[in-house]
Amino acid sequence: MSAGAVAGPAGGHPHARVSPDPIDAAALLAAVAHPSAGAAVLFTGMVRDHSPGRDGVTRLDYEAYGEVVEDRIAAVIAEARERWPLLGAAVAHRIGSLGVGEVTVAVAASAAHRADAFEAGRYLIDEVKRRAPIWKKEHWPGGAEWVREGGGDD
Repeated sequence: MSAGAVAGPAGGHPHARVSPDPIDAAALLAAVAHPSAGAAVLFTGMVRDHSPGRDGVTRLDYEAYGEVVEDRIAAVIAEARERWPLLGAAVAHRIGSLGVGEVTVAVAASAAHRADAFEAGRYLIDEVKRRAPIWKKEHWPGGAEWVREGGGDD
């Protein structure tokens, strides 16, 4: 993590948002709504009380490389739109301190058919976790550790 890691510029990418604000799933679905859509898929990732090899996780702190994070996410969205006939696609990721059960990331995709929406949604979350410069610090009783976001199968 770099000192001063922050959210990307406000309004830089209307469908790629990194912010400390809670994620509004209904607003994300509305962002991908289209009259020709026969399917819309929404995935949400949440803070859980454990991670590989560690029980008792109490919270996660997220930081992002603000100068590039939304650009990287926007590139993933553009790639998904090239691979599938999407009518809409959007990604939101939170930064800051989040407790167990809070939504950390959400992706939405809409298409005329469900297979395209599901496949694109899976691609969006997998690639954002793999390529977006976002880090998380896991906290548990007696310790804390920074880990690269997306380092597991979650």
